[in-house]
Amino acid sequence: MAVVTMKNLLESGVHFGHQVKRWDPRMKKFIFAERNGIHIIDLQKTIQAIKDAYDAVRKTVAAGKTVLFVGTKKQAQQAVQKEAERCGMYYVNNRWLGGMLTNFVTIKKSLLRLKKLEKMEVDGTFENLTKKEISGLGKERIKLQKNLGGIKEMKELPGIMFVIDTRKEAIAVAEAQRMGIPIVAVVDTNCNPDGINYPIPGNDDAIRAITLFTQIIANAVVEADNEVGLKIIETLGDDDEDMEGLLNDMSMKEEDMEIDIEKYSTEEAYRALKEAEENDENDDDEEDRIQVDVDKVYNDE
Repeated sequence: MAVVTMKNLLESGVHFGHQVKRWDPRMKKFIFAERNGIHIIDLQKTIQAIKDAYDAVRKTVAAGKTVLFVGTKKQAQQAVQKEAERCGMYYVNNRWLGGMLTNFVTIKKSLLRLKKLEKMEVDGTFENLTKKEISGLGKERIKLQKNLGGIKEMKELPGIMFVIDTRKEAIAVAEAQRMGIPIVAVVDTNCNPDGINYPIPGNDDAIRAITLFTQIIANAVVEADNEVGLKIIETLGDDDEDMEGLLNDMSMKEEDMEIDIEKYSTEEAYRALKEAEENDENDDDEEDRIQVDVDKVYNDE
């Protein structure tokens, strides 16, 4: 199954670049032609780049790591939040706070503060505060939620980062590069693809194009999660078969060792009990498997 088709890209306007005068010469290898003063992106290279990025994200998630979606421009905010939540990953769609990756220890403190404020709001703490104090804490919570809500549950640095518009998110890109985090990014004709691990040449301004790219990355995450789920199910299936075989073996041993009192006379039953006790001294593990009702033996006598 194809990750994306040429028709999808054309319908979303992925092939439209910026004006010729605004281009970055380092994007020359991704440009197909010029039409009416606009650069046209080579969609054949875009498709190949999407496949490479898709595989990279899928393998990263399958290895147990996370993906951070970054897109703070207005056209990208809604798509980034929607798709990141759909695949259960983290996102930043309002503002990139300096140090989110390079100073994550400090960011963690802000995340803990956000969680504490949310807890105070529901556990009745606000009832003991004045209106002014409640108002101040409420504003603080809203501000933290706006900037950090998408990474509230992030415990460690992501395994890979997906970026819309590397020019606008230059600080995020620089931090990821410094921390050695692989970057998947949509690069328009005015962007610099150097330093991006998986550059995807395409329109990073049109809402439909941004939505398409974000959906593709989210689909890679979902597919990886499904693969992991299938592996777990298959492993559990194998464990069930092994356990069933083990139980069958154990039940056979129990049947072999079981003593049916009704088939013995009192003397024979007592002798069988003695033999069982002697065998039990040699192997303590078999103690629970010997089923002899001593009281019944003496009552029958």
